[in-house]
Amino acid sequence: MKSSAAACKPDATPGKLQISSRNVADEDLIARIRNRDQEAFACLLKRHLDAMHRYIYRLTGSSHDAEELTQETFLRVWEKASSFDAKQGKASTWLYRIAHNLCVDEFRRAKPDAVSGAIDTLADPAADQETQLAQGQRLTALQDALNALPQNQRSALLLCQVQGFSNGDAARILKISVSALESLLARARRSLRRTLSPTG
Repeated sequence: MKSSAAACKPDATPGKLQISSRNVADEDLIARIRNRDQEAFACLLKRHLDAMHRYIYRLTGSSHDAEELTQETFLRVWEKASSFDAKQGKASTWLYRIAHNLCVDEFRRAKPDAVSGAIDTLADPAADQETQLAQGQRLTALQDALNALPQNQRSALLLCQVQGFSNGDAARILKISVSALESLLARARRSLRRTLSPTG
């Protein structure tokens, strides 16, 4: 993240408590970020950056947008850490709510064709050429089907099926009821089955 490089640099002050990603909760890191602890921010960034980038990429279908929106998400975390309230939910829920809101704003600004069908090549490198081609075609068809979903359905599906959030946490991220989230998931799954069934 170019624009947050300065904020990511760990504090090398002698005697400063070193953070281990294994023994400090996200909520504690955010509490330290409120006090402009750069080491805590670097740890939170390292812990969540890749998953956040993958989520935003799948949501937008654009590598460029994913890079920009991921950077902006963590800049908001740095700037607005004081707004996090652990009583309202987990830190990861708060992080993804920031990302979701930024993506919604981007969708509102974007042209109708701005969400492309771009997808990383995930085919098995050990497979033969014909198998790789078939895998690539299936993945492209899946990404195109995801891109065709309404944004709220796509968000619900990615949060629950890909990012692993519970229905309750995903509902909090999207600021809807659990029953509304379950309705979005059901409609998204029906749409994907209907779209993908001709191609298997």
